[in-house]
Amino acid sequence: MPGPFLLYNKSVEIIKNRRGAILKNFSYPLASDWTTDEIITVTAFYRQVEDAYELSQGVLIDSLLSAYSAFKTVVPSKSQEKQLGKQFEQLTGYSWYRTLKTARETTKKSVKMTIGG
Repeated sequence: MPGPFLLYNKSVEIIKNRRGAILKNFSYPLASDWTTDEIITVTAFYRQVEDAYELSQGVLIDSLLSAYSAFKTVVPSKSQEKQLGKQFEQLTGYSWYRTLKTARETTKKSVKMTIGG
């Protein structure tokens, strides 16, 4: 059973980054018993979901699905995944469930998400 969840505060001012995305200040849900490599793997997936919402071109579906596959090696439990997904959406406003669903249903090479869409 994984340890309690903690939040990694992604402290970023609201500014445009070098890729033209507006960066926001929010926290990531993480488990306290994850290794550094596991945290890097999970946050790489979180960043892919963020980029799907924040970048004007969205993200490449192959990159998103690859990051999700790596995420699942850290979080194989469906119940833990749902718990993290719910926390992530509450903290960021971004749904990785909808992002993955859209990516799997499109024939395009990239996916661009909007909040509420």
